[in-house]
Amino acid sequence: MNSWNERFKADNYIYGTEPNEFIAEMHKKLNLKGEALAIAEGEGRNAVFLAGQGMNVTAWDFSESALVKTKKLAESQDVSVETRLVDLNGAKWDKDKWDEIVCVYGHFPGGLRSKTLEGVREAVKPGGYFVTEVYSVHQIPYGSGGPKEVEFLYKPEEFLKTFSGWRIVHFFMGEVMRREGELHNGLSHVIQFAGQKPLV
Repeated sequence: MNSWNERFKADNYIYGTEPNEFIAEMHKKLNLKGEALAIAEGEGRNAVFLAGQGMNVTAWDFSESALVKTKKLAESQDVSVETRLVDLNGAKWDKDKWDEIVCVYGHFPGGLRSKTLEGVREAVKPGGYFVTEVYSVHQIPYGSGGPKEVEFLYKPEEFLKTFSGWRIVHFFMGEVMRREGELHNGLSHVIQFAGQKPLV
């Protein structure tokens, strides 16, 4: 049983039940519709938010207990989220499938991180969006959440290189204040990216 499965077995929602602020802000700005995928989604707070905005949402996570809580949260808000137990090491990225992919604090070792971002690039439909907020390589001294090893943290060039040619709607690296459940609290150093895949 993986450590995330154990972590998410708690009855409470350890990252809270409200969506990440950046995801909520960008979704209201872009007013997206259609098929959405939330990867490394944990307990479902962002997937449930997107479903509440009228999107057809699928949530991927490597933790069975997290997906159970995603379903429970969706039911409590009278929306539907499809859940799938997915190890990103073996994820199948269907080309041009999703109108939107979101990733909130999905942190992986370098090789898997590159593979995942490349998968996202392939799987977003032309005209669709990738929206993400993650901790940057400068986060560790802040002590407000996230991995303790720099290998799991993001550099801005990873997004700028992987999504070269996309229309950048929003790009930011710097400090934000986050209050998300028990484990994301306080001043944090993040990267935010919202990009649209070219139509051709």
